[in-house]
Amino acid sequence: MESLVNAFVVLFIVIDPIGVAWLFAALTRTAPRSAQVRMAVRGVALSTLILVGFFFVGDWLLKALGISLPAFRIAGGVLLFLLSIDMVFARQSGLRSTTTREQQEAAHREDVSVFPLAFPLIAGPGALTTVLLMTGNATGSAEFVGLLAVLLLVLAMALGALLLTHTIVRVLGETGANVVSRLLGLILAALAVQYILDGIRNSLLS
Repeated sequence: MESLVNAFVVLFIVIDPIGVAWLFAALTRTAPRSAQVRMAVRGVALSTLILVGFFFVGDWLLKALGISLPAFRIAGGVLLFLLSIDMVFARQSGLRSTTTREQQEAAHREDVSVFPLAFPLIAGPGALTTVLLMTGNATGSAEFVGLLAVLLLVLAMALGALLLTHTIVRVLGETGANVVSRLLGLILAALAVQYILDGIRNSLLS
């Protein structure tokens, strides 16, 4: 149960439904409501395919590349720690958002469901890394199924946030969204350090 809670917290923070909803609102502010709903559903569906695909092939991918789980835990911990720094300082980077040039490109798109919504906003580097860490930590079929359920739950929450974009923007505003992001970033920083320590310990033991 502890591993499932840990996976939920990390995935929720990394995918950041509230932050994604805020960016989605900015990218689709001139689109009609029906188009926003269509793009939200399509974007989450595509990101679900990407993340679930990584969920099932993640362990095989690590073995095929000759990467040990402790090494990936350390690398993943470093990546998530960098992501947490971006969140704490409320700055955007390619780790958890689109870059400035990507935002400019997206602004001229009528449909943002594939880029940048599905990738990199939802199924970005941080989310993909977290999914691979989840599958590497799974110890049995029951836990494997539980982790898959956690992944689908967070994606469902992301869809809900996208469909409630206007409400979230009105209630929180940009300042409120940044405050929430900073608080979640502090939690993610601690979890990322734990990943690094676990990877070092397991590497030394092996």
